[in-house]
Parts: sequence; structure tokens; C-alpha cells
Amino acid sequence: MSVSVNGPDFVALQVRDVEAAGKFCEEHLGLVRTSAGPPGAIVFDTKPCPFAVREPLPGTDLDAGRPGLGVALWFSTPDAQALHDKLTAGGIEILTPIIDSPFGPVFSFVGPEGYVLTAHGA
Repeated sequence: MSVSVNGPDFVALQVRDVEAAGKFCEEHLGLVRTSAGPPGAIVFDTKPCPFAVREPLPGTDLDAGRPGLGVALWFSTPDAQALHDKLTAGGIEILTPIIDSPFGPVFSFVGPEGYVLTAHGA
């Protein structure tokens, strides 16, 4: 029997300060918390799969290097320029300027606790 996966079903960032990371996601990205989720995590109502910030799993050393090194986490937005402007006005560090891509306008910025996040327009 052949077994395969359908794709990502849940994405979470492991962070030291769950409330601060949750506040970042609400204030700067406009994400909305759900009432679902385990203790030590904030889950957001995102599509196509849930996104969360959570306490580190046992054995995770967040001081071992840049958080998320080697992982690209992209968020879809209806207006990349408006999000870019909002983040800039909020003092969020923008890492790359907006450029055209096969996925629409795209740019990267520093998210909670140093994670590099990318946003692309629909």
C-alpha cells in the first residue's frame, strides 16, 4: 500500500514569549485568534491551514541560531504594498523590497523573535 501526505496541515512558530508573538501577529499581520489550541499556544484562524505561535517543544534550543533557519514561511495578503506600508509604519524591519514574482508582489520582513517571514500579494 502506498501512503502519502496531502501537504501542510498546521504551521507553528516556537517562541520564548507566546503572548508577545501573538500580539505581533494580531497587530501587525491582522491575524485573528481562535479559541482552539493547546495550552502554551495561540492558534489563529488562517486558511488553508491553521497557524500558531507556541512554547518550544522539549529539546528545542531557540538560542542555537537564527529562528527558522532554512525554512521559508510565506503569508498571502490581498495587498502586499499596503501590508508593507503598515509594517514599515509600525517599525517592523523590512528585509527585502517589494519585487514582482510568479506569486505576485513579494517582500520579506522580520517577524516575532527574529523569524524571517515573507508576504505575497494575491
